[in-house]
Amino acid sequence: MSYPVVVTIDPPSGERNRLTAAFRIILAIPHLLLVGGLGVSLLSRNGLAFGGEGGVLGAVAGVLAIVSWFTIVFGGPHIAGIREFTRFFLRWRVRAIAYVMLLEDRYPPFGDGPYPTTFDIADPPLPRDRVSVGFRLLLAIPHFVVLFFLTIVWCFTSFVGWLSILVGGRYPKPLYDFSVGVLRWHVRVEAYMFLMVDAYPPFSLD
Repeated sequence: MSYPVVVTIDPPSGERNRLTAAFRIILAIPHLLLVGGLGVSLLSRNGLAFGGEGGVLGAVAGVLAIVSWFTIVFGGPHIAGIREFTRFFLRWRVRAIAYVMLLEDRYPPFGDGPYPTTFDIADPPLPRDRVSVGFRLLLAIPHFVVLFFLTIVWCFTSFVGWLSILVGGRYPKPLYDFSVGVLRWHVRVEAYMFLMVDAYPPFSLD
């Protein structure tokens, strides 16, 4: 069975945009401030942290996830408004990160809008799995560990990909596919942590 969180990326065709690739981080700053970038930290001053910097909207989504934890664990629903906001945040975040990761050249929209990277998520079956929600942070620790090392590897491979685009106008396909897999893995775990799904994320780059 496929996982209920799906990220689809339409790779750019032809020669890549060297100019925007060279200044990608600078160009993406407005999006990074709002929805954050890619990252994972096993230890921080506040304990276990995941997802790098989530930006302003990510901070709001984090607070709403805490609210949702209480409502679901104590038998209530996942409030529809919270689900829609988190879905909106994750959809925007996926597009922005795909741009930062050099997976796309087209500048992402602010909020919703057509883009060659899409994010889809299916609603979990009811009633919600209150046990997995209650222990969600502990259950996700193995993914945090794996993603920590995957992200380190991705930093090196993305630098090689960045140089390849600047010199030859191409992102080597094996490195590109690896970056896509890392993004998908991150997004599945983030959706799991934001309580959008109950199905345990697969340990897979597919």
